[in-house]
Amino acid sequence: MATAVSTRSPEESSPERTPLTSSRDRISRAEGWRRRGPLLPALIFMIVVTQIPFVFTLYYSTQSWNLVRPDSRAFVGLDNYVAVFGDSQFWRVTVNTILLIVGTVLISVILGLIFALLLDRKFLGRGVVRTLLITPFLVTPVAAALLWKTSLVSPTNGLVNWVLSPFGIKTDWLSEFPLMSVMAELVWQWTPFMMLLILAGLQSMPRDIQEAARVDGATSFRLFRELTLPHLRRFIELGAVLGAIYLVNTFDAVYMMTSGGPGVSSSNLSYYIYQRAFLGFDIGQAAAMGVVTVIGTIVVASLALRLIFKSFTGTEEPA
Repeated sequence: MATAVSTRSPEESSPERTPLTSSRDRISRAEGWRRRGPLLPALIFMIVVTQIPFVFTLYYSTQSWNLVRPDSRAFVGLDNYVAVFGDSQFWRVTVNTILLIVGTVLISVILGLIFALLLDRKFLGRGVVRTLLITPFLVTPVAAALLWKTSLVSPTNGLVNWVLSPFGIKTDWLSEFPLMSVMAELVWQWTPFMMLLILAGLQSMPRDIQEAARVDGATSFRLFRELTLPHLRRFIELGAVLGAIYLVNTFDAVYMMTSGGPGVSSSNLSYYIYQRAFLGFDIGQAAAMGVVTVIGTIVVASLALRLIFKSFTGTEEPA
């Protein structure tokens, strides 16, 4: 009698195997909630402080509400957004905001890079110099703006005019160059932040690679271009994005130094929204401007942060 030949594959004939599970899969739901529980108060606080006001802002942006006529509130849908996009002053203020952010970040990064390269070298009194360079970032923004307005760029007793007077230069900086004056104050305050971030990147760079390059005959400029600058790229990008996100909300420097004037030549979006809400009493259009600003900031910041996270995690494609 012929023997039956088994046609089952080795996988079918082998005993049933238990699937591999990671430690995360073995954590019970109660254990997961126990681990996430301490974070719930922070999450609730963030929702109450940020998300609920934003929901109210969305609601106000659909209302025609003027504080001079509080009983005239009415639902207007997207009319406020149409009015905002048709406002020529809104677009001029938007351009001012972009110029203010790009100029401040670019100059602050360049100066921060120069100061970081200098402080990365050993010299007598380096700790004192480092402390003095950090000081502007520790000054309260309102106090810094008031200091610049009254002591540095004042047309009567300003230090800038006093230094430039031998060259025949004496001008009212806040009236003739309002946006540049605000930018100079912000650069003075944000350069220490960029310097600290870049200095941390310099000190994290392996010294043996630099020494090997010097032994091979690399010049200081080539060493900076080929090794130092590529290593600092992610730190520079991070500082630029963080600075830009914060500078979108700049209000105190504009308010204290120029009050947005003359006209709207030095206004940014934050100050213009304040003007429309509390000086023009138009809550609906001010809320619509705020929503447009927030959405634009989120889109740009999300794209920039995604590129930075790829750079830090090493998943970006090589150049």
